[in-house]
Amino acid sequence: MVSRILLLLLFVNVCANWCSAQNPENLLLKNYKPRSIYKVPVTRVDKARFPVIDIHSHNVYVKEEKDIKAWISLLDKFGIEKVALLTKSTGRQFDSIYNVYSPYLDRFELWCGFDYTGYQEPGWVEHAVKELERCVKKGARGVGELGDKGLGELYSKPVPGYGMHIDDKRLQPLFRKCGELNIPVSIHVADPMWMYEPMDSTNDGLMNAYLWKIDTTQPGLRGHAALVKSLENVVAANPNTTIIACHLANCEYDLSILGNLLSKYDNLYADISARFGEIAPIPRFASAFIEKYQDKLLYGTDNRPSDFMYETTFRILETQDEHFYATDLFEYHWPLQGFGLSDEVLKKIYKTNAMKIRKQK
Repeated sequence: MVSRILLLLLFVNVCANWCSAQNPENLLLKNYKPRSIYKVPVTRVDKARFPVIDIHSHNVYVKEEKDIKAWISLLDKFGIEKVALLTKSTGRQFDSIYNVYSPYLDRFELWCGFDYTGYQEPGWVEHAVKELERCVKKGARGVGELGDKGLGELYSKPVPGYGMHIDDKRLQPLFRKCGELNIPVSIHVADPMWMYEPMDSTNDGLMNAYLWKIDTTQPGLRGHAALVKSLENVVAANPNTTIIACHLANCEYDLSILGNLLSKYDNLYADISARFGEIAPIPRFASAFIEKYQDKLLYGTDNRPSDFMYETTFRILETQDEHFYATDLFEYHWPLQGFGLSDEVLKKIYKTNAMKIRKQK
């Protein structure tokens, strides 16, 4: 009898909390999960329309052999021929990752990082160049993802290069060496502009922005524009090195910034990884941008592999579906729209442009 009473009280408590959470007066933004009621066409994309190379993913998503095999099954299902794994790693860590994936190099390629060990000491550059050459000899097919969100290089392992921005003169021999070795470099600068905006009711990307917010009061922090300029400085100074501005250079709020750079520099490309949620709400402008720069854009995901993730990215690129949500995937409460890209454009973004980068000398 006592247990029944306890269960009843628990049930009443859960219902009360649920009802309270659903009350608009008490609803938290993180619990806002809208569902579209529009009776409009819904397209299920079970496989990419053309073969795909995913130029931006990471080994951290899948580490065990059984999970690698499951990932390969997903790749087969969705028509993805190959995935670039941006390990950010050097030394023993890169070797270890490479050894895990070496039986599957027909489906994955490994990119290394820059080794910043001792970067504040004399002679570091020579050491870093030698380690880069060693990683490439081991099997690295590119460098990435390098990253600067304002305080300096933070992504490469085993140690970050805080205080050293990507246009630091100490890094330029490494970028030049990448050109000599004919390997591309993937660079992340800044973050989406919503992360720099006030975290209040005026921020229409607040649901995701608050999670990744940038503290603009940090001493020495470079702002968004300065970081994009540092990317341009590297691209301009290294015309023989192919640079990939990942995440659309985080200029999705104003794609003309990236467009001007893509028009100006032959050696600059951009991937669209992890920014589908930011550009799908502006389908006409975004699709026009992609059409204009179709020779310089690359497909990437930068998300944990799943059916829903691949289905959603392909749905955005291929269909003209309207007003659908992927809140759990992108963390925004915005409705998404499809671009309905042409076959010609899709082929380039999915694969041709990635193949072109590999052939450049």
